[in-house]
Amino acid sequence: MRIATRAERIEPFYVMEVAKAASALAREVADSERPMIFLNIGEPDFTAPPLVQEAAMRAVRAGATQYTQATGLPQLRERISGWYAERFGLDVPARRIVVTAGASAALQLACLALIEAGDEVLMPDPSYPCNRHFVSAAEGRAVMIPATAEERFQLSAAKVEAAWTERTRGVLLASPSNPTGTSIAPDELRRIHSAVQQRGGLTLIDEIYLGLSYDDAFGQSALAIDDQVISINSFSKYFNMTGWRLGWLVVPEALVPVVERLAQNLFICASAVSQYAALACFEPESIAEYERRRGEFRARRDWFIPQLQALGLPVPVVPDGAFYAWADCTGFARRLDVTAADTSWDFAFELMRRAHIAVTPGRDFGTADTARFVRFSTASSMAHLEEAVQRLEALG
Repeated sequence: MRIATRAERIEPFYVMEVAKAASALAREVADSERPMIFLNIGEPDFTAPPLVQEAAMRAVRAGATQYTQATGLPQLRERISGWYAERFGLDVPARRIVVTAGASAALQLACLALIEAGDEVLMPDPSYPCNRHFVSAAEGRAVMIPATAEERFQLSAAKVEAAWTERTRGVLLASPSNPTGTSIAPDELRRIHSAVQQRGGLTLIDEIYLGLSYDDAFGQSALAIDDQVISINSFSKYFNMTGWRLGWLVVPEALVPVVERLAQNLFICASAVSQYAALACFEPESIAEYERRRGEFRARRDWFIPQLQALGLPVPVVPDGAFYAWADCTGFARRLDVTAADTSWDFAFELMRRAHIAVTPGRDFGTADTARFVRFSTASSMAHLEEAVQRLEALG
């Protein structure tokens, strides 16, 4: 059978390959005194809060399970608009918001609407691997630009200008970022967007961790810049609805009918039950619970990262959002006699084998020095983080 070239271009999602290996080993050690601790997957250990679960059950009982508009329930679009106003002081009209089947669908729709075959899109290296694959699936090419710790592992306007060619279509950024948890300073983001606009390009920004910002200096939406920024967001992270597969896209008003046409054909609509459930995300009781959980995620970061530093797993930039620690594992790996060229890959499997800790090696996130780094997820409980530190101490 002949496989399409576009499919062959998509690399494996290595975090899932590691997860499969970790799950297999976890089954072997399930009855041991040291069960597997999963610090590899970026999934909150919290589930949807009570009001959201109750809203879903009401929707099912009421038979509210049929197709919705391709752009989403009007009342959900209004609720999202209200969240931008209350949380960020922004006027984002509901008519510019398109509800999607997760942030993945939002990225796919944006890429299919805006990227032509051969177009190049600038992205930081390291960055979330699936984002570059959405560009590739739209017949474009992701151009990965090395980003350093001094740059918070983010692109700068100067690097965007230097990398821009006649084939460049725009930039795809993430703030806060996966795997680093770092955000782009608002002034720098404005300079990037200005450089892109001057060249007739597109600014797409993945903001799915925006609700999980811990620093007021960074916790601002790029939508504050102007109405030409395209923002991707999700109910998965801050709203703790990963498996519900619900997200949204904010686009310039003229782009809405284009995205709607694509969504009608590719997805019909997002899950009706998930949409009715998500209405309850914005109730005061739910928001209070989300903020309590955000405080807990922050407390985990504040405890765990100093522990990693003390263990010889330095985190060059303290994350200002999300729930990740991007740690340099080279020194610790040498103590375990791991000296392979792709240090973090072998180190991750060594941790699995010797300490029953699953982490994500840097291979997924790019090629610019990523072999030195592993990503720890602090989306797990404090008890799991404390146990992981004890096991790492015993190894080192």
